[in-house]
This record gives sequence, C-alpha cells and structure tokens, in this order.
Amino acid sequence: MLVTDGLVVFSKRACPTCFLIEPVMQQVARSLPAFQVVSQDDPDFPDKVANIVDDRELDQSWLNNIEATPTLVRFSQGREAERVVGWDREGWRRLTGIRDLAEGLPAFQPG
Repeated sequence: MLVTDGLVVFSKRACPTCFLIEPVMQQVARSLPAFQVVSQDDPDFPDKVANIVDDRELDQSWLNNIEATPTLVRFSQGREAERVVGWDREGWRRLTGIRDLAEGLPAFQPG
C-alpha cells in the first residue's frame, strides 16, 4: 500500500536516470518520513532505503499511470496532488522542500 500523504517515487534499477539519482532518493528517505519508493524491477533498489514497495508485477505503476521512471508523485489525502517525470532538480526540490538537493547532479535528465 502506498502512502496517502507524502512522496512516492516510481523507479527501477535498470533505468539509467534512476541509477544516477539513487543518492538523491537516499537523501530524501533520510529527510522525509513520508517517503516511499516503488521499485519496478528490484525490491532492494535503491540501496539504504527502508520503505520500498515491490512492484515487479507493475500493479502500482499501472494504477498510478506511470509511463516513465523516475516519476515523483506527491499524494495528499490519498490523491495525487503533483508529479515530476524524469529527473528535474527544481521539481524535486519543490516537492521535497529540500533546497540543496542534488547539488552535484545535472539540472535535468529524462527518464
């Protein structure tokens, strides 16, 4: 089950952009208690993140209309409030509220 109030990122290890932002997902997981990762291909990805949903059957991805990874979704009262598709540093900063998120990464990379 996904968080009803918080952030969920849909990702997969085989996605080069997801692999690039693995440290970002780890930082967000440390900073925000209501953060969850839905992993499409490896329930152990990303490393050092506790709240991972195994979505190898793609049920959650299908229910949430995920067409690309990574996709970061903010849920409020069980409904989607906003999403960022791909890696967009400013979009991720806006949704997470973490101002210095991913200083060393490119500003944008598609999923």
